[in-house]
Amino acid sequence: MTYLTDSPPLPPLAALFPNIRSNVGSLPRSADPFTVTTSTGFLPCRPPLLRLPAQFDPLSAILDDMPIVKADGSPGLLATFELGPLIDSGVLPDLTSYVDSLRIDEGEIDLECITALFRDYSFLASAYLLEPCWEMWCKDHDAGYGLGRAVLPACIASPLVKAADILDIPPFMSYAASYALYNYSLVKPNLGASVYENLRLIRAFERGLDHSSSEAGFILTHIHMVQETGPLIAGAVDLLSTIENSCNDTSAAITAFQTLLSSMTLIESHMEQMWTHSLPKDYISYRTFIFGITSQSMFPHGVIYQGTRYGDTKPLYFRGESGANDSIIPLLDHLLEIPMPKNPLTEILRDFRSYRPKPHKDFLAWVMSKSAEIGVRKYCTHPPSSPTAGGDENPWLLPTLYVKLLDHVRSFRWRHWLFAREYIIKRSSHPTATGGSPIVTWLPNQLFAVMDMMQEVFVDSGLARCVGQDVGQEVKMVREMMDNVASQREKLDKEVKKYCSERSV
Repeated sequence: MTYLTDSPPLPPLAALFPNIRSNVGSLPRSADPFTVTTSTGFLPCRPPLLRLPAQFDPLSAILDDMPIVKADGSPGLLATFELGPLIDSGVLPDLTSYVDSLRIDEGEIDLECITALFRDYSFLASAYLLEPCWEMWCKDHDAGYGLGRAVLPACIASPLVKAADILDIPPFMSYAASYALYNYSLVKPNLGASVYENLRLIRAFERGLDHSSSEAGFILTHIHMVQETGPLIAGAVDLLSTIENSCNDTSAAITAFQTLLSSMTLIESHMEQMWTHSLPKDYISYRTFIFGITSQSMFPHGVIYQGTRYGDTKPLYFRGESGANDSIIPLLDHLLEIPMPKNPLTEILRDFRSYRPKPHKDFLAWVMSKSAEIGVRKYCTHPPSSPTAGGDENPWLLPTLYVKLLDHVRSFRWRHWLFAREYIIKRSSHPTATGGSPIVTWLPNQLFAVMDMMQEVFVDSGLARCVGQDVGQEVKMVREMMDNVASQREKLDKEVKKYCSERSV
């Protein structure tokens, strides 16, 4: 039995990702901070750089003074809407010429410094562009956001674009390289990121430098989730290797699934803590600063990036920071071969890919191609030890584990929907999410897709036929999962229709 497609085989994992199983302490300083490994997962392989070199002190000083509440508890520039006028006065010089000096001893580009530079300039860019919206919102919550600034001055735009070009990401605030995953420090470095109370923010807009604030909780919860992704990477590469090299032995595939399931259980347990770490009533406030340009009423004509390769007259459009840019669920989407409907909502999902760090993009693209090449879904739902092939005394275990991992994708997306509903939809009439996706319909697009696939696999694998037979507790659990999926699908459909009707969508 073969599960390979007619496409040419991909290069081996070790050739494409030589550091995937490396001890991060052995990685050279020239390695991209977002190098994917089985120990650090999608989190930076080294803790983020806290402070830029001295030549960027003018930038650092402004960022220190920028938050609505500064580290010392006093009001900052955004509290009195003074950031824009300060930048426009010329106090920040154009430091683009110093970017080329950010190199390590061997002359290679210092990607840690470049990523920290991107983080800091993207924070300043978003604050500058959206400060008028913050002022409008502060004066009248019901008046909307008004208009943002339509021109980003060269002193911000030029070094931001140069850093973004080096990192191969769009020159706007992103989830991984600036807002969340490259924006934390450790109180006790030896304790690591696995202890939530050990995490602090480096940059913030509102009150996030107070680690007990909702802004800090929102970001740090994401970091706490992502620090559990090392085993997720290990399980994924082990599963792909097993299917490719050992089709007739499902025991290694079962072990890989158990690793994946354990990792997702921890990730979702941390995700559930969002409700206490970051209160729903507070989100709409600091959310003001993480909107993008694309599909947003605040930027009807885009934004001009002065002094850059884009020219001084061409309006640009970039998507804003979004948890949808995280790599956890896209990894499972690709690994499990979950199909998405062909519609404009799915095109937004694809567009988000470009905002991830290059190592994340490369690894996810490889997983997607390799899964299709070797046929992960077919192998797991019709394994060599299926009843028709004889052999394994529990032929339903692998299909059951496959459905259980699908259920983690469903439950993750369902919780994401609950967050959107309670933190945003019930509290704001603004029609688009920070990333520019439709706030009501976008998440359900992906959630319906995984629910539909679960039903297809439940029937196609034969699991539906054996429910009620004496085939073990695992299969009975799948029946309960599917009952929950049917109930949840009906509930979601009603909620989406309700909110669409209320908003005339």
